[in-house]
Amino acid sequence: MSTQAPANLEELVEQLPPGSTLTLHDVTWEEYEELLEAVGEAPSLRISYDEGTLKVMTTSARHESYVRLIERLVDRLSATLRIKILFFGSATMKKKRKKKGNEPDACFYIQSADLIGSKIDIDFDTDPPPDVVVEIDVHHDSTSNFPIYAALGVPEIWHYDQRALTIYLLQRGQYLMAQASLALPMLTSNALTEFLNQSQQEDQYEVLLAFERWLRSLKKTGGRSLSPKRK
Repeated sequence: MSTQAPANLEELVEQLPPGSTLTLHDVTWEEYEELLEAVGEAPSLRISYDEGTLKVMTTSARHESYVRLIERLVDRLSATLRIKILFFGSATMKKKRKKKGNEPDACFYIQSADLIGSKIDIDFDTDPPPDVVVEIDVHHDSTSNFPIYAALGVPEIWHYDQRALTIYLLQRGQYLMAQASLALPMLTSNALTEFLNQSQQEDQYEVLLAFERWLRSLKKTGGRSLSPKRK
């Protein structure tokens, strides 16, 4: 649904059903920030802003299950391979001077983890963007948000559409597909796709066990990526 900004934006957003999208035009930066303040850290909402265009998306249980699985996989990798990874969920990323903002489904600091340290509140006008953001497409097409991420300087996007996870790396202002993660080179598009698709037939517990077995095999090869093997 696309329309002009209404007088009571917060009330309109609260009425959105799960899995829906609302696009509003001619929204000021002040109205965008007022909406963010009003809805707070609502876990079922994703709000983006791009030079006057405001997009509000609501998520579903299926969508959130993929998000949580990716976070749990990355957490297992962090603990097993002793890689410092900081998790910031769907933190609001925005820069007023660029008039752009977005909320990913998940985001991680890896190369920049030491720069962030123990910070809880990130200021994206001065702090670096996350090294990886995650976008899950169940009801929505999130690729329209890629230019926002590029303007914010996000180096890497993981995009999953329930069929395949594609890794995109920022190169000269545009995102190009890559076979492996820049932040976590042992993770390839094929490997991540295998485990996420496995969750469509098996519960997350079994997927995590399979991932842990794969991680142990990685340690034996010194971190060189291997194709996942089903049990």
